[in-house]
Amino acid sequence: MLHVAIFLAALTGCGKNEPATRSGGMLRIVAAENFYGGVAREIAGDSADVSSILVNPNQNPHEFTTDAATAKAVADADIVIYNGMGYDDWMGKLLATQDNPERIVIRVADLIGAKAGDNPHIWYDPRAMPALAAQLADILKQPENLAHFQNEMVPVTSKIAKIEASHAGASVTATEPVFDYMARALGFKMENEGFQHAIMNGTEPSAEQTADFEKSLREKSVKLLFYNSQVTSPMTDRMVALAKSSGVPVVGVTEMQPPDAKNYADWMLTELNKAETALSISH
Repeated sequence: MLHVAIFLAALTGCGKNEPATRSGGMLRIVAAENFYGGVAREIAGDSADVSSILVNPNQNPHEFTTDAATAKAVADADIVIYNGMGYDDWMGKLLATQDNPERIVIRVADLIGAKAGDNPHIWYDPRAMPALAAQLADILKQPENLAHFQNEMVPVTSKIAKIEASHAGASVTATEPVFDYMARALGFKMENEGFQHAIMNGTEPSAEQTADFEKSLREKSVKLLFYNSQVTSPMTDRMVALAKSSGVPVVGVTEMQPPDAKNYADWMLTELNKAETALSISH
């Protein structure tokens, strides 16, 4: 794309040890979600000012609406990172109304070939963040920071392999398909997908889907339940209560990176450790 070429030419003109700048100021990167912003901050280092729009793990991201401050942040950005696939349509709308031929836009779904209709929670796909980090490192010319990020991801990759080796084929379920990509990477068999997609899309699961979900918990045909603690409802809360009363371990996951996580790798490793512990006590 022409605007990418123009921007890269501008970066190439900067001194090797100087942060890339635009109009006399620091390069500005805006991410729709904090987990993308966190990766951008790691790769950019002190060469850019990085901000994220969605940062609160207690906020329902599906209910977010933009305001003047959000619109200005995006308008002023040199690089914009967003998920795509309908997860953050508000960002696509803002970009469409703000013509900036020099701005670089990274739609993370495109980096892993995700398409419309796929599960939008792609940050749980082990391929997504390494792909984003590599893309940013190439744009910003930060190979050392990329190497540091890749080293941080080694324990995550090792933990995935360890859990898969011990628990591949285990049947699990979830209130919503947030953790689905990671669950598949772990070799789990995900049950009750129809129920999960109904919850994700804000519709009522059918009576049959609800009955099947309840049966899998009561009969303990699933080893654990992944619970999206960020998007709750009386229906999902009821399933969590049923899992606990039936002795099915519950593993809470979030859509936003929590504030106590040092970085993306730390967040993923924490959730993987929770899943591993739950599986060790499931019987």
